[in-house]
Amino acid sequence: MKRNATAVWNGTGKEGTGHLTTQSTTLNKTQYSFSSRFADGVGTNPEELAAAAHAGCFTMKLSFVLNAAGFTADEISTKCDVTLEDGAITESHLHVTAKVPGISKEQFDASVADAKANCPISKLFNTNITHEATLA
Repeated sequence: MKRNATAVWNGTGKEGTGHLTTQSTTLNKTQYSFSSRFADGVGTNPEELAAAAHAGCFTMKLSFVLNAAGFTADEISTKCDVTLEDGAITESHLHVTAKVPGISKEQFDASVADAKANCPISKLFNTNITHEATLA
């Protein structure tokens, strides 16, 4: 399977503007700029998209890990904070809360650790990946 996205940029790095389009067109000429990346401008940015990708991938992987252990989550909610410092993503921090009937805290923590280590986006990132896990 292959997926793709396209970025188009016009102008200088600081004054220019760009847009992103994904294969599915969920993002379709979605604006991004220096301001949306480094200030509070309108539009998205690569770090926000990386955080969304990591949160989504990890959450789905955790569901698969729980299912393999005989559990089905009622809900898994993950927020991902990506930190950009000195031109590099230095950390991706996952905040996960899940409602999983019948699971112990130890089983849940082991499942979270497995998903964090083995989701494809975790494997893609060359950065420190941390997490907090709450069993609701």
